[in-house]
Amino acid sequence: MTDPNAIQPSELDQLPDRDPEETAEWQASLDAVTKAAGPHRAAYLMRRTLERAEGAGIALPKLLETDYVNSIPTSAEPAVPGDEAMEQRITAWNRWNAAAMVTRGSKYGVGGHIATFASAAWLYETGFNHFFKGKEADGSGDQLYIQGHASPGIYARAFLDGRLNEEQLDNFRREAAGNGLPSYPHPRRLPWLWEFPTVSMGLGPLSAIYQARFNRYLANRGIKDTAGSHVWAFLGDGEMDEPESTAALALAAREELDNLTFVINCNLQRLDGPVRANFKIVQELEAQFRGAGWNVVKTLWGTAWDELFRLDTTGALVRRLRQVPDAQIQTYQTRDAAYIRQDFFGGDPALVEMAKLLSDDKILECFHLSRGGHEARKVFAAYKAAVEHKGAPTVILAQTVKGHTLGEGFASKNANHQMKKLSVDEFKNMRDLLELPIKDSDFVDGVVPYGHPGADSPEVRYLQERRAALGGPAPARRVHPVAPLPAPAQKAFASFDKGSGSQNVATTMAFVRLVKDLVRDKETGKRWVPIVPDEARTFGMESLFPSLGIYSPKGQTYEPVDRDQLMYYKEAQNGQILNEGITEAGSMADFIAASTSYATHGETMIPFYIFYSMFGWQRTADQMWQLGDQLGRGFLVGATAGRTTLTGEGLQHADGHSPVIAATNPAALSYDPAFAYEVATIVKDGLRRMYGEAAPGEDQDVFYYLTVYNEPMPQPAKPSVQGIDEGIVKGLYRFNTAESAGITPPANAPRIQLLGSGTAIHWALKAQALLAEEWDVAADVWSATSWSELRRDALEADEALLRGEERVPFVRQALQGAEGPVLAVSDYMRQVPDQIAQWVEQDWSSLGADGFGLSDTREAARRHFGVDAESIVVAALAQLAKRGEVKATAVKEAREKYGL
Repeated sequence: MTDPNAIQPSELDQLPDRDPEETAEWQASLDAVTKAAGPHRAAYLMRRTLERAEGAGIALPKLLETDYVNSIPTSAEPAVPGDEAMEQRITAWNRWNAAAMVTRGSKYGVGGHIATFASAAWLYETGFNHFFKGKEADGSGDQLYIQGHASPGIYARAFLDGRLNEEQLDNFRREAAGNGLPSYPHPRRLPWLWEFPTVSMGLGPLSAIYQARFNRYLANRGIKDTAGSHVWAFLGDGEMDEPESTAALALAAREELDNLTFVINCNLQRLDGPVRANFKIVQELEAQFRGAGWNVVKTLWGTAWDELFRLDTTGALVRRLRQVPDAQIQTYQTRDAAYIRQDFFGGDPALVEMAKLLSDDKILECFHLSRGGHEARKVFAAYKAAVEHKGAPTVILAQTVKGHTLGEGFASKNANHQMKKLSVDEFKNMRDLLELPIKDSDFVDGVVPYGHPGADSPEVRYLQERRAALGGPAPARRVHPVAPLPAPAQKAFASFDKGSGSQNVATTMAFVRLVKDLVRDKETGKRWVPIVPDEARTFGMESLFPSLGIYSPKGQTYEPVDRDQLMYYKEAQNGQILNEGITEAGSMADFIAASTSYATHGETMIPFYIFYSMFGWQRTADQMWQLGDQLGRGFLVGATAGRTTLTGEGLQHADGHSPVIAATNPAALSYDPAFAYEVATIVKDGLRRMYGEAAPGEDQDVFYYLTVYNEPMPQPAKPSVQGIDEGIVKGLYRFNTAESAGITPPANAPRIQLLGSGTAIHWALKAQALLAEEWDVAADVWSATSWSELRRDALEADEALLRGEERVPFVRQALQGAEGPVLAVSDYMRQVPDQIAQWVEQDWSSLGADGFGLSDTREAARRHFGVDAESIVVAALAQLAKRGEVKATAVKEAREKYGL
């Protein structure tokens, strides 16, 4: 018997039920269906009911998965405009030449990938013929993020279009001679073709989202109408395992970026084997994207499957497709009809009966060949649905076969990502399959020929006519001729030359104050793009909130809690600040989009991205390589820099190595300024070089990395020293001598040169005074604003020497005639100043903060690492004692005196 006092399930429900009797009737109906028709029928009815509710706009949680079938049924597919047979021939030529290019290059051992493009050929061809807008279209055209491993197919199409020749194809992956093609999409290596580097897995999808978002930012700020631009990102299903691939899905949905489409090539394989061997990657991705708020279009099965679905009157086929793991789908691709009959159809009586109606050829056609991603009509329907969908981004999950049309040796084989060539016989089989007019005699000495129907052939004319209608060739990168930006008013920089007087100012604050002045400039102020990952208040940027506004496509739909304060939190649709929340990766993606806007949109923007220095190069250095590859320009600012300046934070916040990592990037100009006037001078020169009139031979496609500190210190006036600006920009100048510092050393006093960068110069200045007052040693103090720029200049001098040109490195010129040994110190590991040691003629030694950081006061941390003023004094005395210029006992005395 039921206990009348027991708590009923409805009593535990927090949702009020205004009609329990009606609810009970619905539940009873579901129970009845389950009992009479089985759980599959009950599940079907529930799914269709939920879909109807969703379509009617009833507020219900969305279904995260749909059945393993196409989202767009065959009956709803629009006709493909144009000539499908012609597009089939164009695709065949592209398949052939992509495979030929990689195979021909294999004799040099340079590698290459064939199978990826083979699976994705129709995904690209359909876009090129019908959707991808070129740079000559209205606005800026579309932005295409091409899957890196598919690059041979893109080169093959450019060859057919006449944009590449056979010699260039033969130099695929051989660039040293100057007429080669880079392995993957590298704008720095092929800047007229590639716009976006994508082969570092996960960065393509992340960047695509922020590019689509930046397009809206430009439009909402009234800088550029980007309504005609659509962002297409082509990705692999294995690539979606990278955390960056899905890191910003919610952002794209939250901001309703319907100008964005992901096309995920679901060939079910990654580099070594199945993506989800025991599961279903398509279903997993669908749930992930639907849960994030995206529109999902599944394009799984080709038209050959239509007959099977018509025969599926019980739903058994759909249930079986949902059950079969991906690795088994791959196995079917390689097995005969008898195996498929037994394994796929044999476990369900309804499927056994269905299989009796199917010929072996029909089964093989379905399971070996017919995938939605291999049919122009299916792909066209998906793309059309994507560009017409409003209010959310779209992801297309297109199922394909990796290695499609390359023969049985390639299709769905686990090793096909590493297979770099086809044999002559395999090429001949491929030729027959693709129906290409290539003769056996064209294979000279066993070398596979390239194929081309002729510059005036119907195929080429069709291809070019389609591209002309869509706005010109694609992919393509165009840098529109734009006038250099006018230099901001000199007073914005000159104000820092006076110093801070009695006020202590951190260089972080100095930089922020400089930006405040620069964004007010009538000519260039609107071009600045401040980017910060939820630490604006840490960096003293909150005063920019009400004046510039924080970008939000929704504006501000609430009353901020601090509305009555002067520096209240202001969001605006035309806001200038990009405050990204806690995501350095997202902030870097913002920076890349803004820093390359001069090419993408013909609109020069000046981004600066300020961040905890420890969480920049250490966490997102891969994106900084992407930035350099994409020829981005702007200012990266590593704030709260150094290993000892961020008091109390500890190991993971104590940056002692970001300049080391920055020095590895050829596009990065890394600076460690000590004083506010140095910050201003460097920024001024950066604006000139990147956005103004660059000097002859200067590369404009660089970006600046400045480390700034949170330690308030006296900011001196800019010394009246000849050539000081050149020294600041090139990396070294003498800040003072013992004499100019007011020190009168004894006659014939030993002398030493102290080189310091960033906050370390203050320890060097204190050491200068101690050396004079307590040890009768004269020290000159130098500001080393950039160790890496000094090294870069010295390396260029070495290269010039190899060419027979005499050139003296700047560091040697600057230190020429300086007396005594050189002792260098920074708030970083010794490796940072040691970059220039081999070009310094004087005796060299260095101090640095090597090892893990720790939590303590600044003073205690500096004593721990041996970089404080007293440690500098002892190190200086040791250098001089080694030279016999002070007594050896002085070193021991100093250690004891200072408690070292």
